[in-house]
Amino acid sequence: MLTKRKQDIREQVQIVTMDALVPKDHILRLVDEAIDFDFIYDLVEDQYCADNGRPSLDPVVLIKLPVIQYLCGIRSMRQTIRDVEVNIAYRWFLGLDFNEAVPHFTTFGKNYSRRFKDTDLFEQIFMKILEQCVKAGYVDQKTLFIDGTHVKARANRKKSQRVLVKKTVRHYETALQEEIARDREAHGKRPLRDKNESDDPDDSSSMNVSDEENQSEQKTGIAGEYKDQKTSTSDPESGWFHKGEHKSVFAYSIQCACDQNGWITNYTIGPGNEHDSSAFWELYHQLMLKESAPQTIVADAGYKTPAIARQLILDGITPNFPYTRPHTKDGFFYKKDYVFDEYYDCYICPNDQVLKYSTTNREGYREYKSDLEICQNCPDLKKCTQSKNHTKVVTRHVWADYLEQCEDIRHTTGRKEEYQRRKETIERIFGSAKEHHGMRYTQYVGKARVAMQVGLTLACLNMKKLANLLYRKRMRLGLPSRFILFFPFSAAI
Repeated sequence: MLTKRKQDIREQVQIVTMDALVPKDHILRLVDEAIDFDFIYDLVEDQYCADNGRPSLDPVVLIKLPVIQYLCGIRSMRQTIRDVEVNIAYRWFLGLDFNEAVPHFTTFGKNYSRRFKDTDLFEQIFMKILEQCVKAGYVDQKTLFIDGTHVKARANRKKSQRVLVKKTVRHYETALQEEIARDREAHGKRPLRDKNESDDPDDSSSMNVSDEENQSEQKTGIAGEYKDQKTSTSDPESGWFHKGEHKSVFAYSIQCACDQNGWITNYTIGPGNEHDSSAFWELYHQLMLKESAPQTIVADAGYKTPAIARQLILDGITPNFPYTRPHTKDGFFYKKDYVFDEYYDCYICPNDQVLKYSTTNREGYREYKSDLEICQNCPDLKKCTQSKNHTKVVTRHVWADYLEQCEDIRHTTGRKEEYQRRKETIERIFGSAKEHHGMRYTQYVGKARVAMQVGLTLACLNMKKLANLLYRKRMRLGLPSRFILFFPFSAAI
């Protein structure tokens, strides 16, 4: 039966509380019950005057505004304020009544510029939220999953310029050079000439390395202290990013670590042109500052480098890296077809010929070369090398033994299943953050503001997870609202 409303109740006066209008299972209600935001007062106390000046907006309300934006996936602060004006749940979460004025959309931006810029406030907020998750007994940091993703920067890809930028010194550069010096000494080679020394042939330092070794160093592509790089004129701190079929854009690289249950423990921000193996070190430094270091780190092939493998094993951490397929051209022998003889320090080719040690280059790779007289008449020469001098060169890193240990670990019981959990943990985190919480791109310019967005977004993921788990636990036990349990739960949730 068709029913028509006969009276308009839009202007009818009703007595109702805001609390009654917010559903009991609304995400903001669950977050408000699970998270105590009073810690914000202590974090921002030094940014406000204690005894004079105009009354400020409540700092908790100020921080809750971007929390609503990122938790609910709203595209901008301007749209967030518009939604707060008409959304009862948003007003309830902020502590505003029906008639109270909503802050202007520029309020948060101005406070950020005048108070919170160049501070670690948002990183501290993330860590305080994580502490409450740890206190609830859910976080287990014995096994950590590490991966990186990219956030599109607010930069026009057509507005760029080529500039010379100084190369960053690798985290392990000193240890690598010391290892190279020891390896060359063990093989009877003289130390490598310093790259900053004179190239004058009369200079005695230039006689430390043979012409053959100098040519080998040039082939490695070692440049000077500077490199030519494409830089955005809109956001110079972003980096030019291109991967596979992805469209080339300026972006930021986000490195993230989470435990086996999907709780985010640490994150770092860097330019989008930084490789995962380079961005790893800042995140790893944060992990090692914790009271208890992780026992196992699970990462994809982008982190499978000799330096990372060595550092993890030396620190007593078990690395779990995947199998990486060889990148050999079709029709050529794989590197595994050349057998390394550790005792005689040489390689044996598929035709049982010896490739002898030649030198150790600046990048830490030992070079093993074949005999020209033998190779030029070899029937499998076309499967072996295309070099004009018919000489095959096989390289082996001075830290290759650590990668071999990683391969042994990969084949132990349970490691394959452990690695497969990446798609349920760290990859799911990135997918949820981009699809539902607006982290696919940023509307901010500069690394500091992007770090603010990423830190609050990841904190929102943690608090949403905690709120839902505590709510389910409370419903299962039949406990009233606002009854929060903070003790380790042994039962599965």
